[in-house]
Amino acid sequence: MDLGLRDKLALVTGGSRGIGLRVALALADEGCHVALCGRTAATVEQAVAAVQARGVRAHGVVADVAAPGEAERFVDESARALGGVDLLVTNVGGSAGGRFPEATLEDWQRTFDLNLFHAVRCIRAAVPAMRQRGGGSVVTIASISGWRPGSAPQYATAKAAEIFLASTLAWELRQDRIRVNTVSPGSILFAGGGWEAYRTQHPEAFAAFERREFPWGRLGTPEEVAAVVVFLLSPRASWVNGAHIPVDGAQGWASVRA
Repeated sequence: MDLGLRDKLALVTGGSRGIGLRVALALADEGCHVALCGRTAATVEQAVAAVQARGVRAHGVVADVAAPGEAERFVDESARALGGVDLLVTNVGGSAGGRFPEATLEDWQRTFDLNLFHAVRCIRAAVPAMRQRGGGSVVTIASISGWRPGSAPQYATAKAAEIFLASTLAWELRQDRIRVNTVSPGSILFAGGGWEAYRTQHPEAFAAFERREFPWGRLGTPEEVAAVVVFLLSPRASWVNGAHIPVDGAQGWASVRA
């Protein structure tokens, strides 16, 4: 199926590894020109090279988009490098602190900066560039933790807010012809990721988690998430707006049970 994305201009936060990298590569495979960011210069350079190998233009920015001004800098630099913005994927996320009430208010703020506020800042920065090109499409990467128990409350609450953000922005940005949707991955296994580290450190607990919480007995892959994200960004999904799409294989509990 031709998704109609050739020569679209796409931005991906956290695009140097994991889900973000697979989204960037999947967009490149569809003919998009891609800008991505990450916090480590070496991984950003490697990701840019991998995108360029698909025969499209690529731009990389080293940035911590949870820090003040960095999300805006990424969007502005990328828009100048690519010549505009059609598509945006806000993929960066994470959690600070432990369980409630050990997590401090600073942990809550950091977690919201990593998840919700980074998405808000990127979208706000991208809207003017999308307007200039007659519209656009945004996908925020949330998590099943946004509505299922298991994760630390600051992370779960931030992800719930990301999910709701899409439905509100779908209305807010309707006159700009900008669609906004959310994808919520379940537990995703990839090299260098947290679940790979947990599998190495706690093989028996990981195996029990796979058997108990996944109908097909395995975690998801970044490619499976990326396929859904790219479809939602495309004109093929033109009547999907303000939606929340879980990509979790019908996972049960959102984390390893204590």
